[in-house]
Amino acid sequence: MRSHRWMSVICCCVLFIVVFLAVRWNMRGAFRAAGHPELGLLVFLIPGAVASFFARQERVVEPLIGVMIALPACVIALHTIFASERSFWQELAWLFSAVFWSSLGSLCFLLVFAMRRKRRGFDRRSSEK
Repeated sequence: MRSHRWMSVICCCVLFIVVFLAVRWNMRGAFRAAGHPELGLLVFLIPGAVASFFARQERVVEPLIGVMIALPACVIALHTIFASERSFWQELAWLFSAVFWSSLGSLCFLLVFAMRRKRRGFDRRSSEK
């Protein structure tokens, strides 16, 4: 059971880094050209939701641990790979907002999971009568 916990943490860590690299490389001009640069942060919902799917008990904490493990790698990538006109503190604030969106993704998954469980229980009670 402990290995299953680490699987969700590692899954979130790897997915967060992949999404970070994809947003920084591929989607750099896509959202700025449309006039909405903050829309790229919505993609960070995916790592939290997927890791929350794989988590068994701590569906919010385990994805957050994975994101916190991935954060130093993203900061190092910001300084070594990407040339930015923004300051270090602005980039760090952008990364922390990505952490927020990833945690929100795990909370959204938890909401959908709870709603499905409640609905499934409601359907069982109505079919028994």
